Amino acid sequence: MAAPVGFLLLWGETSGVLLGQQCGQGLTIDTVSTGLTLGPASEAATMVETRPSLCAESALPLKPWARLQLPCRARLATLEFQLLKDGVALEHVRLDFPAIAHQFVLGEVTRDNRGLYHCRAGLGSGWTQLSGLVEVTGTEPLPPPRLSAEPVSWITPGLNSTLRCRAAWHSATFLLRREGDQASPVVAEGGEDGEATFPAEFELRDVSVADSANYSCIYVDPELPFVGSAPSARLQLRVDGPPPAPRLRVLGPPVTPGRDAVLRCEGSVPGVVFELLRAGEEEAVVSASSASAAADLVLTAAGSGHAGNYSCRYRAWGPVAFESPWSDPVELQVAGS
Repeated sequence: MAAPVGFLLLWGETSGVLLGQQCGQGLTIDTVSTGLTLGPASEAATMVETRPSLCAESALPLKPWARLQLPCRARLATLEFQLLKDGVALEHVRLDFPAIAHQFVLGEVTRDNRGLYHCRAGLGSGWTQLSGLVEVTGTEPLPPPRLSAEPVSWITPGLNSTLRCRAAWHSATFLLRREGDQASPVVAEGGEDGEATFPAEFELRDVSVADSANYSCIYVDPELPFVGSAPSARLQLRVDGPPPAPRLRVLGPPVTPGRDAVLRCEGSVPGVVFELLRAGEEEAVVSASSASAAADLVLTAAGSGHAGNYSCRYRAWGPVAFESPWSDPVELQVAGS
């Protein structure tokens, strides 16, 4: 079961009309025209509006129910803010310095924090009136989408593969996640052609064994109330054979004795370890980890003994273990050798 989804509603303060307002949508309260004209004395007696505004926003726009925040914005700078749920005071915040706003963090929407919220701000020795009302509720996730691989889920290195996420939902936002990968998910927008099924395609170019993994996708309604789906069934994408061999080249001008020699190994898979091997030897002379798909391998204070032919490769130990073939050899020349 997926995490509950945040459902954010804001009632108009005077009309009672249900409004779907988020922070930053520019909600304003219009004065009702009565056809009357106020005289000078009446204008002087008009009270200044002091009640703060309360809205809802998320630190994770694609998963708004996961990290919900309720910013309370005062009319005047103040040292105190208070959040109320279902009419009961929850949190009284006293700041070190006056501020115009304070952000109350609810976190993930759960059964415990669903309810009706107001806020108020400090005013003199008391409080302002309560803000407008924000309701935080939850709803069941949408049905899971279907994830498939085209042409097939078992492919050979160097080919392109398309992962297709399908859901019967209009104009949804789709997210693709690789199991064990902590990076942000891949995002794609669904179509708007009015059909019942909207695919989201995620293309993997020049796939290698490093792309072998379990994948799943979800979809999120980009409109209020931000309903999200349960995840699809896991799809196992398997790539047979080693990744492509890297390319090795010597950087900079001809190497003179005592200067560093830099050889750049360029592969096709990021987040791996690169190794440099000298011809005739069995152990790598230099190795380096790199977050990118290339690494500079440095021979410190090169001398005549460093001259010769070199090759490089890259490898990884998890979540999928693999190693590339060795690159074509490159000759390193050192002046005077």
